[in-house]
Amino acid sequence: MEASPYLEIGRIVNTHGVRGEVKLEPWADSPEQLKALKRVFFDGRAAALEQCRVHGRFLILKLEGVETVEDAMAMKGKILRADRADLPLPEGRYFIQDMIGLPVFEDDGAELGVLTEVMDYPAGRIFVVKGETERLIPEKGGFFTSLDPALGRLTVKLPEGM
Repeated sequence: MEASPYLEIGRIVNTHGVRGEVKLEPWADSPEQLKALKRVFFDGRAAALEQCRVHGRFLILKLEGVETVEDAMAMKGKILRADRADLPLPEGRYFIQDMIGLPVFEDDGAELGVLTEVMDYPAGRIFVVKGETERLIPEKGGFFTSLDPALGRLTVKLPEGM
């Protein structure tokens, strides 16, 4: 499965002020990771990112072509994307989007199912694997022996009964 050239980076949840700024709920480990972006994509077009600042766990963005509060209101609910090339990752890190849909196997080769969702909680991420049964597998705890989407599969070592 070839990765999309674009990554979903967040959803616009509201307007901010009266000059066309929008409030983005970022889908990243930290909002800081997205501050370096120069452009984003939505509705099949690119828009320059004129200004970006962190506001708590959100980002406040000023997008090219969004000049008024009414323009910003029309953006509410839109998903923003970034070019994958604009978001380099450190070695050993992966985009969650690239893992969704991958088969999950136990170390012994038994297939458990497919990764359908990753839920973020303050204590860490929970991976939802759906097969004959649904399993919730925490990212922490050493259960994953392979989390590399380039391999086309994820591998876990689960304790008996899990």
